[in-house]
Parts: sequence; C-alpha cells; structure tokens
Amino acid sequence: MESLEAKLGYTFRDRRLLENALTHSSYANENHSPSGSNERLEFLGDSVLGMVTADFLYREHPDLPEGELTRKRAALVREESLVEVADRLDLGAYLKLGRGEDHGGGRQRPSIRADAVEAVLAAVFLDGGLGEAKKIIQRFILDKEEEKAASQDYKTALQELVQRESGQVLNYRLTGESGPDHAKVFSVAVELNGRTVGQGQGHSKKEAEQLAARAAIEAIKAE
Repeated sequence: MESLEAKLGYTFRDRRLLENALTHSSYANENHSPSGSNERLEFLGDSVLGMVTADFLYREHPDLPEGELTRKRAALVREESLVEVADRLDLGAYLKLGRGEDHGGGRQRPSIRADAVEAVLAAVFLDGGLGEAKKIIQRFILDKEEEKAASQDYKTALQELVQRESGQVLNYRLTGESGPDHAKVFSVAVELNGRTVGQGQGHSKKEAEQLAARAAIEAIKAE
C-alpha cells in the first residue's frame, strides 16, 4: 500500500479506506468482507470527479456555453481517461479480486480499473477532504488531458472530417484576449460555413485553435 500511496502523493490516515477502494465485489462476496466492496466508494468518487472537473472547466473556460462545457467534462471523465490513470498507478496490481474474476483477466478489465480509480478518489476525499482529492484529479486527469489536447493536431483532424462533404468552409476567429502579457489567455471560435461549431481557450492562439477544433470534432460527431 505504501507504494501506491507514493504514486498518489497522498498518505492515508485511515488505510482501511484505501483497502476498501481496491476491493472488488467478487472478492467481497467470496470472502464475506465486513466492509463490503468498493461500489459505494465508486458512486461517491464519480460525483467528486464530476464536481471537480466541472469547477475546473467553469473557471478555465469562462466564455464557453453550457453545451461545450458538458462535452469537455464528458471527455475528461470518460472510462478511457480513468483507465490511463489506473495504468499510471499500476492499480490493477493492487486490486483484491475473487478467484474467478482474477483468473478471467479482471485486473486488465477497463471497467474494473476505471471504477477503482473513482473509488480511490472517494477514499482520498473521505480521508483528507476535497482539497486532497482535487490535487490528485488535477495532476492525473485535468493537467494531462489539457496537455494532450493541446499537443494533438485536431485542426487537421477537423479539416479531414468536414472535407468528407464538398463545399465545406472552416474559419478560425479570435474572439477575445484576457490576462496580463506574461499569462495571456486567447479565446478562439471555429466556424463551419459561418456557424460556430467549437470554441477553445489557451495560452497561445495555436493552443486555443487546437482546443476549439477538438470541441468542434466532438460537437459534429454528436450531431
């Protein structure tokens, strides 16, 4: 457990919370675990993650409408993102699984690992408060996703997507600048045939355009 705490950057006062967070229902049922499985913690962790992510997006993207914020939040808290966190923590190695689930490859099952991440976040929240849970969410999910989004070439992907139909016209428009010179924040809207389909903010115009393109891709695919 100490090695997992080191990876998390958090030391539990009540380590039973962490042990419970790593206990799958298959193990709890086989061993009649008095504390039960991690399902209740998973429920709580889902809400903690959603709230922290929503707060982050609300503060970081003051110009984005509700629909764009909702899409961004869904992208950040999706199962794939949580599985990446589980991989970075090697969480599968710490899980308590029933014999059948373990032999059946449960340690590599995406849903089990993603659920365990939410349970661990809830355990940190209960043990150390929202501030400690927020630190972990920021470091493992929010910072990494924003960095990854800015580094990918979403503009090219968007161009390829809209070119499936002829006559499509894309345009990126700077909609605002804020902050001091050393920490400028640029706002960009991407328009398809004159209609805004995505918006993004970044510390450079290029980053803002990439994030706007990502939002546009998500919006177009959702239509």
